[in-house]
Amino acid sequence: MGAGKMGSFFIDLLSFDHEVAVYEKDPKRLRFTYNCYRFQKLEEIRDFKPELVINAVTVKYTLSAFKEVLPYLPDDCIISDIASVKTGLKAFYEQAGHPYVSTHPMFGPTFANLNQLSEENAIIINEGDYMGRIFFKDLYQKLGLNIYEYSFQEHDETVAYSLSIPFVSTFCFAAVMKHQDAPGTTFKRHMQIAKGVLHEDDYLLQEILFNPYTSEQVEKIREELKTLIDIIDHKDAKGMKAFLTKIRKNVAEDID
Repeated sequence: MGAGKMGSFFIDLLSFDHEVAVYEKDPKRLRFTYNCYRFQKLEEIRDFKPELVINAVTVKYTLSAFKEVLPYLPDDCIISDIASVKTGLKAFYEQAGHPYVSTHPMFGPTFANLNQLSEENAIIINEGDYMGRIFFKDLYQKLGLNIYEYSFQEHDETVAYSLSIPFVSTFCFAAVMKHQDAPGTTFKRHMQIAKGVLHEDDYLLQEILFNPYTSEQVEKIREELKTLIDIIDHKDAKGMKAFLTKIRKNVAEDID
C-alpha cells in the first residue's frame, strides 16, 4: 500500500521472488513501478487475495489506510507496517482481527544508499505473528541490515533517542541560520543534513517529536547547552577541556 519512496523500494525488492501488487490512489506514482500489478480500486485487492499487506503510506495515514483495506483482505492475511512512528498501532493490531507484524527499516530514503545497506539498521517488533517476523527477518538479513528486536514500547524509547535528538539538534541549527557567502566545510555538511531532515513530511517530524519519550531526551540537550554556555561565558578552559573529553568519549563509545 503506497508507491512512495519506501513503497517503491519494497516493490522492487520483493517483486522478483513474489507475486506483488501495489495499491496507490495517485496514478502518477504508479508510473515508477514495474514487475507488479497496479491497483487503484479496493475490489482489485479482494480479487488478488494477498497473504501479506505492507502498509507503506505516509505515517499520517497509516491507520486510516489499514481501516480502508481491512474489509477486502482474507481473514488469514498478515497485515504489517514499516512506520517510524508506532503511535496507536499496537492497540489497532490487537483489535484488527488479523495476524500482524510491525517493523521499522531505519535507513529511510533521505540519506541512505539503498543499494548498500550493510551499515544500516532495522527494528522488528517482537510482538505479533511469528511467521510474519520470520519473513521480515529473512528479508532484512538478505539486505545485510543489522536487526534489532524490540517491543512496541522499547521501539518508541529507541526512536526518541535515535531520531528526536538529531532532529531537534538540526532544528536548532536551522532556526539560527543566516546566509553565508563563504561557508566552511562543517557548516555545509550541517546544512546538507538540515535540508534532508526538513524535506521529510511535517506530520512525521511532528509525531516523532510528540513521542511520549522525546521530552526527556530534549531536556538532556537543554542541560548540556546550559553547561556549555556557562563554560563559554566564563571562558573556562579547564571546563571546556573536560566537556570535550566527555563528548569525545561519548562519540567513541557510540562508534565502538
